[in-house]
Amino acid sequence: QLQVAESGGGLVQPGGSLRLSCVASGFTLDDYAIGWFRQAPGKEREGVSCISSSDGSTYYAESVEDRFTISADNAKNTVYLQMSSLKPEDTAVYYCAAGPDSPFGIVATMRDLYDYNIWGQGTQVTVSS
Repeated sequence: QLQVAESGGGLVQPGGSLRLSCVASGFTLDDYAIGWFRQAPGKEREGVSCISSSDGSTYYAESVEDRFTISADNAKNTVYLQMSSLKPEDTAVYYCAAGPDSPFGIVATMRDLYDYNIWGQGTQVTVSS
């Protein structure tokens, strides 16, 4: 069974950092792209970042660029999202999802992950003083 599981969320003060983990099981990261999404109360799910399995290319939403870093450890079958300079507006449930790389590039991969069917249960991130 193909599964992903997130961990690492919590409560952090503005300006602080957190590292989220997404562990894949039933498949290897060599074959799937991994994306991070978030959903705040009353808002639509938003694509935050993703990493390609084929060439390691990455995508970041404008709202998190220069603050978040996505990386993959294939030996551990895990993708990380390092979040720094956190803001209250980053508060949300964060999900990871797995899907195939798009032949049209990393932006298309991020878009296509919305519709793919391997999603984790989410981890809550709260940024508050």
